[in-house]
This record gives sequence, structure tokens and C-alpha cells, in this order.
Amino acid sequence: MKLLSIAIPCYNSQDYMANCIESLLPGGEDVEILVVDDGSKDDTARIADEYAAKYPSIVRAIHQENGGHGAAVNTGLANAGGLYFKVVDSDDWVKREAYLQILDRLRELAGGEKVLDMFISNFVYEKEGERRKKVMRYKHILPEGKLFTWEEAGHFYPGKYILMHSVIYRTKLLRECGLHLPEHTFYVDNLYVFEPLPYVRNLYYLDVNFYRYYIGRADQSVNEQVMIGRIDQQIKVNKLMVDYFVEKKAAISTNRKMGRYMLSYLDIITTISSILLIRSGTQEALDKKKELLNYIRQKDRSLYRKLRYGLLGEFMNLPGRPGRWISVEGYKVCQKFFGFN
Repeated sequence: MKLLSIAIPCYNSQDYMANCIESLLPGGEDVEILVVDDGSKDDTARIADEYAAKYPSIVRAIHQENGGHGAAVNTGLANAGGLYFKVVDSDDWVKREAYLQILDRLRELAGGEKVLDMFISNFVYEKEGERRKKVMRYKHILPEGKLFTWEEAGHFYPGKYILMHSVIYRTKLLRECGLHLPEHTFYVDNLYVFEPLPYVRNLYYLDVNFYRYYIGRADQSVNEQVMIGRIDQQIKVNKLMVDYFVEKKAAISTNRKMGRYMLSYLDIITTISSILLIRSGTQEALDKKKELLNYIRQKDRSLYRKLRYGLLGEFMNLPGRPGRWISVEGYKVCQKFFGFN
């Protein structure tokens, strides 16, 4: 069995996928790289096949009809033979030194008495045109250099969240929790890091800047104008997260710190949905914002009160046009400070 399976979802990725694959090859025989060609129309399939032919014991090329990012992750997970599983997007890459450190640590933990469920490391926002790179790190929040449980984790203050770029999961855990991402939907990475959490018992954090998250392409899904254009998909994911939180409420409530973290993460996703709808500037968008809040209220009134009347909820629902202006200006400050979009 391989130590780590890495899925690379690819759609029309010919211009940058080689950089991603090359950064992962130093993992050698301990790693399998699953290049999932999601119905690309360019040379993605050819490039994937060339790497598979050149490195047959490391790289596998998988071709499928277009189903979106979620479908490609699902395919990667279904074909994974490694003990652990990681997703690396085709326009991103990893840092060699940190990569090798992580593999060494995974080898050590794989033979331990306790089962590792989730491995966390830092990621770097590689934002086009920015000389100073923002690092998402979890030092002083998570214990370092040991297996720990949720109860030993510190407080995740606003702006500090575990994203897809941060995590490596135990492959069997993802299968046991029934993770299956929706097809033809953007922003499913939020479901990927959200739904497995009630199943995670033992975590490990290594304070290394491993994943390099590229931001800068005009057509990138996290570009703000692109997100506004795809707001219905953001809302869809937001609602699916609400559904899951309500469905798993009993299990979530048994672990106080994990439950608090999941609520906080759901809060930030709902805030992003709200601010993008405000930024749209149309009455239709404002009606969708109201409908989203009504959806949450109908699903679970307690959850609605926590999201609507918490700090972020109050800030995103200030009355009238002046209130919306304040919300937008606050959002711009957060953009500048945290370096996203």
C-alpha cells in the first residue's frame, strides 16, 4: 500500500499542471499521483498520459466526462490506494522541503498505536503581484509535534480556518463518512473540509509552509466577480453545509470544541454568501440573501439565531443602504488583512 494518494483534479490545465505534478514527484514510491482529467478540451489528457508513461509506478492518468471539481475529487478518492489522501489543485504546487518532512512524519505516525485521522500543515497564498505572501498557519492554535484531540485544540479566531489546502485525511475515514461531493458545482472544497470533521478523533499539526495556493487567474473560481456570477452555487454549498450540520447535530454536540469550530466555519461561509449578494447590488440578490436566512431558520431555529445574531451575522445584516455600505467596507478590510480573493 502507498503511504499517500494525491488527487489532482484537472480541467483544461495544460498551461500549469506540469508544475503541479513536478512538485509532487519528489515523494517517490511512497506516493501515488492521480491525475484526474475531467473532460478537458485542451492538451490536459495528453500531458497526463505522458507523465503516467514516464512514471508508471507513481503517476496514474484517469479520464472521465466533465463533472466538475467535486466529481474529480470523488474519482480520485474512489481510485486511491494510499493510507492517506490529499487533494492538490492543478494550478497549485507544494514546497519540496516541507513535502518531504510531511512524508517522514506520516511514515512515523502510520505505525503508531493511535490512528491518525487528519494531518494539518500551513499553506501560502501565492497571490499574483503580491511580494509579501500571506501564510495561513495554525501555530498557537493547535498543539505541535504530537497527536492530539479536538479538546486540546485552541480557539480559531476569525480568519483562521482549516481549508482543503491545509489537510491530509486518512483515506478510509473519508470513505467511512460517506463523503461524496456534488457534481457540476463550484466551492465544494468547503464540504470537503467540513463533512468529515465529526469522524475525526486524532489530529496532528506540523508547522511547515507546505501548500502553495495560487490566486491570480481572471477565470479562477475565487475571483470575486466570478464568485458573484456563480452565487447560486455558493448558496447551494452553503445550504448543503447547513443541512449537514443539522443532520449531524447530535454527534456534533458531543464534542464541544469541534462543534464550536464547525459552527464558526458555517458562520464564515454564510457571511461570504451574504456579502457577495450585497456586492451584487441587485434587488434579486438581496431577495436571495433573505431567502437564505429563511432557509436556515426553517431548518433549525437555534442555528439561525446563532448565525443571524452572532457578530458576523449582525454585521452582515445592518439595515438599509448605509448598513450594506458598512458591511461591504468591512469586507474590504478583511480582504486586505487576510489576503483572500
